[in-house]
Amino acid sequence: MTATHNWRTYEGSNLSPALASALNMFVEQGYHGTSVRQIAAGAGLSVPGLYHHFPSKQDLLVGIMDASMDELLYRTRAAEDGAGAAPSDRFDAVVESLLLFHIHRRDAAFVCSTEIRSLDAANRAAYIAKRDEEQRLLDVIVADGVESGVFDTPHPADASRAVTTMCVGLATWYRSDGPMTPSEVVAVYLDIARRTVGAVTGILE
Repeated sequence: MTATHNWRTYEGSNLSPALASALNMFVEQGYHGTSVRQIAAGAGLSVPGLYHHFPSKQDLLVGIMDASMDELLYRTRAAEDGAGAAPSDRFDAVVESLLLFHIHRRDAAFVCSTEIRSLDAANRAAYIAKRDEEQRLLDVIVADGVESGVFDTPHPADASRAVTTMCVGLATWYRSDGPMTPSEVVAVYLDIARRTVGAVTGILE
């Protein structure tokens, strides 16, 4: 993505054919229930051709999770950078970005949440480091909001984690053919997020 990319805009998959095939298979069958042969067939590749780019099934899972977290971090930083200095505006932008990501990248977010258990120890640690980096971005915003008086919660770190957990949870239930559009989900869940951090009445209107 370029520096001028709109963090609200999603234009199809950001994955290579091999990773896209692996993602589809992992969603449908789980990591351990999927064979490399199935992934190769879904990508239109031979098994040796797939192994040329990804030496193992673990590398495919890591590729999906790295691409997902890198994109999420990019979009989160772009959202915050464009929001200005006010903690309330930064909060709104980052939460909206989290919500949109877990709507539009639902399958990837689902695999990241459910298949972290399938990562080797070193890969798991690397993924958790990126996930923690994402969480810290929101933690700082909420702490800044409490310090400046626009948020009123005695538990800023826990409130921040609760907001993130709520956003991540979208990947388990949101459906594009469901009763709510992405903009409607964002409106409802942003309101819930504001209440979670104790947004002072009138500040965020």
